[in-house]
Parts: sequence; structure tokens; C-alpha cells
Amino acid sequence: MKFNVVFMGTPDFALPTLAKISQSLLTIKQVYSQPPKKSNRGMKLEKSPIHMFAENNNLPVRTPNRLQDDYDFFKSLNIDLAIVVAYGQIISKEFLQLSKHGFLNIHASILPNWRGAAPIQRSIMSQDLFTGISIMKIVEKLDSGPVLLTEKINLNLNSTAGEVESQLAILGANKITEAIDLIKNNKANFVEQNNEKATYAKKITKEDEKINWNHDAKKIIAQIHGLNPRPGAYFKYKGEKIKIWKASYSEESGNAGKVINNSLQVACGTSSLIIKEIQRPGKKIQKSKEFLHGFSIPKETQLN
Repeated sequence: MKFNVVFMGTPDFALPTLAKISQSLLTIKQVYSQPPKKSNRGMKLEKSPIHMFAENNNLPVRTPNRLQDDYDFFKSLNIDLAIVVAYGQIISKEFLQLSKHGFLNIHASILPNWRGAAPIQRSIMSQDLFTGISIMKIVEKLDSGPVLLTEKINLNLNSTAGEVESQLAILGANKITEAIDLIKNNKANFVEQNNEKATYAKKITKEDEKINWNHDAKKIIAQIHGLNPRPGAYFKYKGEKIKIWKASYSEESGNAGKVINNSLQVACGTSSLIIKEIQRPGKKIQKSKEFLHGFSIPKETQLN
């Protein structure tokens, strides 16, 4: 049976799902992605990862600045299902009615936990023991639609947002094919979320990036790893914002913010952390030993 779908996504996180469904028996009528944006270096426009994948695999792709302006074309596609993975635009009620089986979304948390923009980062920063993906139906209210499938992965103090994102991207791609089969065979059982238990993953702000050495060491490590690979957690030293990308935990203690040995171990409000990977502005990320060959942060230094 022919089953027509639209795929809507933008970043790398969406790539495994588009790759998976492009190899299936589904008919991809259209791919939607965010429009090309100017790169940080120079003024060249850069296409999104999904835009590039679609072009390289001969899939039709559209990148409207406002999805709403594409209503008539979208309606003409007469689709059975829309699949949305980190598309980046609000999908209005009018659009939600243009798919026979609705719009399926892969969300990077176990809903109703961590609805919103930064579920992976907030889960790690909150020292959650697990996260996962939810396959849900999109409704008007953000991330509040009924859930069809979920799957968990465990987290620990060493989990970074980048590593978890990669795991969840593959997990979501595998799970979406299972969800589509259920829908095609009329076996899908969507379960309403318990709104009273909802938590929200607000966007990462500049305030989230600054390390407060008065916090517990595990909390700071969770901040560092939750903001790896973007935007990074930092402290200030000699007027520079120095980013820490990886750290480990130690029971040793001292005055908060003080470097307690010559190997970049820093005391926190409780216990301490050992810096493993670090970066000065405009420089590459380095292992701490390599970093200290060219930039001294000696024992007894008080960090801000």
C-alpha cells in the first residue's frame, strides 16, 4: 500500500530518521527544512544538514521562511503522515489537519518530562538517571500531545549532551519505523500525557554557561557535560573566558574555586573536580596536561 509522507527537520539530530525512512517503502512527497543561514565565518549561506541530505539523495526539499506561506502547496501533497524531527518552526492548527494520520514528532525526552527547547541539556544538567525519546502526536500546545512509543537510555556523570544526542538520534530513527508500522496497520495506541507531571526544558541562556564554584562538584560537572558540545561552560581567568569541556569528580575538598594542585583540580562548594578537557578563546580544545604546557594556572589560584 502506498503511504505518502512529508519529513520536516533541520539539524544533524534529524539525519538518522530521514536516512531511515528514505530507505523504506514510504513515499517521501516532500522534505521541509529551515532556510539557509549565513555562516559565522564570512557571509556565505549554509544549507542545513537535512537540506544537504535531501539534495544529495534526490529528495524534493523546500525551505520557506514561514511555513504558513506554504499552506496551499502542502495541502496539495495529500499526505498520509508528517514526520517532524527538530524542524524549528511552529506548526499551526491548520497544518495539523492536512495529514490523514497527523504529525508525528520525535522528542528527546521521556514525556511529560522536559517539554521544550533543550531537553537533553536540561536532563544532564539536572543529573537525571535516564532520558530517552518519545514518539508523540503534535497538537497545538508545545510537546503536550499523546505519546505512542518511548524508549529510555541511562545517564551518568560522564554523559555529555553531544554523546546523548547521537544515541537518541539513532534510537528515534529506529523507533519511528516501528511507530509508522503501527499506524499503517491501525494498531497505534496513543496515550495522553499527565500534564500535572510536566517539566519544562527552557532554552540555554548566557547565565547557564558561567560556572559557580560554590556549587557542588557533581552539579558543576553536570553543567559542563550538559553544555558539551555547545555552548560550553566557562570560568574567567586573567580576563579570558576559559571553557571546560570534560571533568571528573574527586572527594577532595578545599576553598570553592581554588586550584588545589598543579593538574587543574579545582575545589567546589562540596568536593572538587578534575579538569580533563579545556579551551582558551580562539584556541583548540586541549587535554589539561597539554593545555598547561602553554598556559599556567598554578596551584592556589583562585578562579572566578
